[in-house]
Amino acid sequence: MKREERLTSKGLSEDLHSRINFEHTWVDTIADYLTRYLGTVSFFFINVTFFAVWIIWNSGLFGFTSFDPFPFGFLTMLVSLEAIFLSVIVLISQNRQSKIADIRQKIEFEVDVRSEEETTKILKMLDGLHKHLGIQSERDRELKRLERPTDLEKIQKAVEKEE
Repeated sequence: MKREERLTSKGLSEDLHSRINFEHTWVDTIADYLTRYLGTVSFFFINVTFFAVWIIWNSGLFGFTSFDPFPFGFLTMLVSLEAIFLSVIVLISQNRQSKIADIRQKIEFEVDVRSEEETTKILKMLDGLHKHLGIQSERDRELKRLERPTDLEKIQKAVEKEE
């Protein structure tokens, strides 16, 4: 399949999807699953319930034998470990999402450049048709400017200067 044939909107989305899946490692699969599960209200309520039961059990309010008396040192350690693991999982997911965003941004840039080229070509053709048919159109500077190809290097230098 030629590159031009793939560059339909369906081809672009399929290409993007396949590139994202290609870069998907087993670590990404686990991190995505954990992020989907751990980022839910259900997981939040499970944590709240677990902590409440732990604190009530170990405070001796209902006659249970305390295995982690106040100030709940073991619970504190468990919560700290959970926070570390959750942070790492979130960072792995964010890195992956960043890669996906970079791929999308590159594709959007390519589409934008192609659209600009096509628009410039259409304006030149329309101007040529007006000349060929003898239709007098008002020649303005903006039309002449729009008929010129966009200087991508000039735009890049301007963007870099702003950063």
